[in-house]
Amino acid sequence: MALTPDQYLSQILARETVPTGLYSPLWIVQRELSPIIQEWANGRLVSMHPSGSYSKGTCNSSGTDMDFFISLEPETIESLEEIHNRLFNKLSGKGYSPKRQNVSINVNVSGQSVDLVPGKLQDRLASDHSLYRRRANTWTKTNVQTHITHVRNSGRLSEIRIIKLWRNQKGLDFPSFYLELSVMRALAGSPSASIATNVWKVLEFLRDSFISARIVDPANTNNVISDDLTTLEKQRISAAARVALTAQNWEEIVR
Repeated sequence: MALTPDQYLSQILARETVPTGLYSPLWIVQRELSPIIQEWANGRLVSMHPSGSYSKGTCNSSGTDMDFFISLEPETIESLEEIHNRLFNKLSGKGYSPKRQNVSINVNVSGQSVDLVPGKLQDRLASDHSLYRRRANTWTKTNVQTHITHVRNSGRLSEIRIIKLWRNQKGLDFPSFYLELSVMRALAGSPSASIATNVWKVLEFLRDSFISARIVDPANTNNVISDDLTTLEKQRISAAARVALTAQNWEEIVR
């Protein structure tokens, strides 16, 4: 008997469940990197903790994006650019091949793609941080814990995970936080519906409204997340969604 669209997508989500615990890839990576980060921080480290899809509940076993947020004390004297550059140089010196991204540095650790985001705590009594934005050569204020709570409590985790798989399988450049917020925008105010119905609605949003949609950081509305991609990059995502919506079955969209 053929699977219904919801059964098909639920089967994929079950297949993509990520292991947790002491021997999960997340903790293996953290154990390897922690001594290097402590050495680099030179006594100014507040914490290093998972901040991306693992913490939000939006990760998949294939193409998992692994993120760690590195919090430094407010008294750290280096500029945000210097902090970013010193981390890049430290990782290079330890034999990794780091890649500079906008607010993060990407490294491969034990076969895992890992994004490290260094930030400076603004106030010991709060959790707002200053981050360096390399592309604009400026800084922004954000709150990673707000991001985690905002996404985890959205009620859209299944839809986000399916769209992440679609993104990876189609080879799209679509930053994860931008993707998560876009799914939430597409489904804002929508009544409870099946996963397949909701994913279809997200694809329609990406086709019709995504390019012009202004998506902002829930922790700082002056930080416009939709500025992270160029118009051309957004057009590629919209075009891929247009193709997906012409599919004859779900296997053509995501597998």
